[in-house]
Amino acid sequence: MRGKVKELTSRSNGMGNETRATKLRRYIMGWINYFKLADMKTLLLQTDEWMRRRIRMIYWKQWKRVRTKFKMLKSLGFQEQKAWEFANTRKSYWRTSNSPILTKSLTNNVIKGFGFLFFSGYYRQVTA
Repeated sequence: MRGKVKELTSRSNGMGNETRATKLRRYIMGWINYFKLADMKTLLLQTDEWMRRRIRMIYWKQWKRVRTKFKMLKSLGFQEQKAWEFANTRKSYWRTSNSPILTKSLTNNVIKGFGFLFFSGYYRQVTA
């Protein structure tokens, strides 16, 4: 499962965010419906955390330039000074994806708003 999610959330596969969200949604729905009889809440919560981090990493990479990162962080609610500091980070994409920079700006609700589906949320919906 993680291998397929890693393939779908790769930084360099060239698909757009809408296509990525659609393919990921299809995969999650199929996987959960196939394995819905198993008790796997903990596994799905851990997988969701990891997948959200990968999604944040994708968006951070797409905002290539410092100017774009600054503009996007500002539009997501950061103060101008903090947004400028965070936009100028030299850390890697993966490391930045778990930092307060992106966890506070690209929250779980924002990611859901982009059209992404999470394993645990759909599992609760199907088993309820």
